[in-house]
Amino acid sequence: MTTIGQVAAAGANGPLAGGGWVLWAGGAWAVFLAAHLALNGRWWFWLLPSLLPPPVFVALPALLLVAAGATGDVTAAVVAGAALLLGARQSGLVPGALVRGRRRPPPAPDGAVRVVSWDTQHWCQSTDPEPFYAFLRGLDADVYLLQEYHHDEFDGTYRLIDDERRLRETFPGHRAVIARGLITLSRLPVVATVETAARRTLRVDLEMPGDGRILATFNVHIPVQLRLISPLRADFYRAVRTRAADREREYRGLLADVAGCPHPALIAGDFNTTAAIGDARRIARLGSDAVALSGRLCPTSWQARPGLRWWRLDWVLTTPGARVHRYRFRDPRGLSDHSVQEVSVSLAEPDHRARTDLRIRHHDGLRHHDGLRRHDGFRHHDEGTHHALPLPGKDRPAGQ
Repeated sequence: MTTIGQVAAAGANGPLAGGGWVLWAGGAWAVFLAAHLALNGRWWFWLLPSLLPPPVFVALPALLLVAAGATGDVTAAVVAGAALLLGARQSGLVPGALVRGRRRPPPAPDGAVRVVSWDTQHWCQSTDPEPFYAFLRGLDADVYLLQEYHHDEFDGTYRLIDDERRLRETFPGHRAVIARGLITLSRLPVVATVETAARRTLRVDLEMPGDGRILATFNVHIPVQLRLISPLRADFYRAVRTRAADREREYRGLLADVAGCPHPALIAGDFNTTAAIGDARRIARLGSDAVALSGRLCPTSWQARPGLRWWRLDWVLTTPGARVHRYRFRDPRGLSDHSVQEVSVSLAEPDHRARTDLRIRHHDGLRHHDGLRRHDGFRHHDEGTHHALPLPGKDRPAGQ
């Protein structure tokens, strides 16, 4: 007769107790990873699983690999090792940053300018304006690319605001262009604002110090993937599907805008995209990622709540002719859930073609913006891209 003790002893020597659970866990993760690699960026629903913190894609298989080594399960070790290698690109880790971080950066050349990009989290809607504006002023940047110059209505729309007087008082030496809930502030001369196919992007061309060459700045805010409503409601999934289409249109437009830009360009902002989201492939086509200069193995810029800064949603990219010399993330001091991106930028070589093309653009009706453009402070715009407002003083191009 089999006793309870014999059953327990048999269980203690069974495959799960001996490490078989590692193989099961590794197999389950491998199935998820295979689905992720196949569906990410190709099926709207996969925007939800891809919201996992990117470090999970290396941390979990690494733990399983250690467990497999401890239990002597060779098959589990092979599965975990393969998952670790395949998931590394989804992790957002930047090994090259460790090498660059140990080097002392060379001094920025003459003519380099300091640019900051920051998602302000609805422009001090829930914070005191005094420390907010003091913080902005204290960044002392030549160029500010600021997102979310609006207030959240918490129903899928934003209300545009008008803080023109305060901006003029705080930044008397800067020119400002405001559109689409975005602000570009610049000490440099504003040569032109350029209409874009991307409806959540503000392009402002600036005259760099020295020989007057042009740097095109793209201030970007890609729509967020979801609404903060119950996932038990059908509206939650309808919003994800709609926003997946909005994001695709925005990236497609931005790729066309950057490809058609005749000047060296700096593309920066809140992309609401991590390395684990399929849209990261589109970001890689826009330009060179400057993040390796940050010196961080695992760069992060957004926190779901204090202490949970596991995601990098903010990016700085450059096209040929524009060079980033320094890049760092700055603590927002509780004023936003996004870190500030700060870079030092210069131009590499003269671009004589830029001046010719600039004259053509001015004849096409593109205007200088020497000050802030007024707008109706009570207008609303949708979180997607199809309802984004045109640039101030511009006619919407055909087909938009």
